[in-house]
Amino acid sequence: MSRYNDNYWPPYVPVAERRRRAEQKVAKLKKTGQQVSPIEIEGRKIAKTFWGDAWCKNLEAYSDFANRLPRGRTYVRNGSVIDLQLRAGGVCALVSGSELYTVDISIKPLPKQQWAEITKQCAGQIGSLVELLRGSISKGVMEIVTRKGEGLFPSPREIKLSCSCPDWATMCKHVAATLYGVGARLDHQPELLFTLRGVDPAELVEAAMAQPTRTSRKPKGRVLDTDKLSSIFGVDIALDGASSDDAAVPSKPVKKPRRTVKAPAVPKTAPTKHAVKKAPTKKVTPKKAVVKKKSVKKTRT
Repeated sequence: MSRYNDNYWPPYVPVAERRRRAEQKVAKLKKTGQQVSPIEIEGRKIAKTFWGDAWCKNLEAYSDFANRLPRGRTYVRNGSVIDLQLRAGGVCALVSGSELYTVDISIKPLPKQQWAEITKQCAGQIGSLVELLRGSISKGVMEIVTRKGEGLFPSPREIKLSCSCPDWATMCKHVAATLYGVGARLDHQPELLFTLRGVDPAELVEAAMAQPTRTSRKPKGRVLDTDKLSSIFGVDIALDGASSDDAAVPSKPVKKPRRTVKAPAVPKTAPTKHAVKKAPTKKVTPKKAVVKKKSVKKTRT
């Protein structure tokens, strides 16, 4: 597409006229079946929630953008961004100016190592996905996700800008208006930030659930070794994480102390039919007693 030279620029179009043209173009796009999602700003503040405001502040924190962004504030406030679509890795927008211009912004996905570090630092500090998307998070989590160059928000080197307007500048007012429009959109759909960076917000909550509780403390006093406990009580003790087979085969044979088992007393009850028969005993025949006769001595008369 040809660009204008330095000696000619398109005539200035008042804000009211731009709004009228934008409304007409939106109506035409809807008739063709195209889904249109315009950016509508109420009041002077572009973004009001945590995620939308953090997006805008991140852009303004870089000198690469700070000098060019103000040109787009008026455009986004007066409704010039007639359509804005966010997808994984990019933003597409239609901005109404002297003509209808197409803006295409590419954003690199969040590096896996950086995302892993964010989830690790946020583990245990996020209650639910609803709280996360609402921005109802602690100050510590806010600092982690908004950290310059290390959080969720992209840096200038991760953003590639393109516009169909004749402005030679890398960031024209149409691109600036689109970037502010992203912040306004995150007010209503904060989950789109995670979509844009190619990450899943649920992983922040899952990391909190998977984080082990830090309640274990080092026991005080003397701690007996497992082998000593086995030898004292005469049982095999399996360590946590050991399989049943490992527990059944100790590394060292343990000599178990002998135990004296006292036989239980047999109750004196009538014999039952299942009682064990006793072996028959031999009858003993008593011997005849031998009586000795007294010898009588005869005397003579």
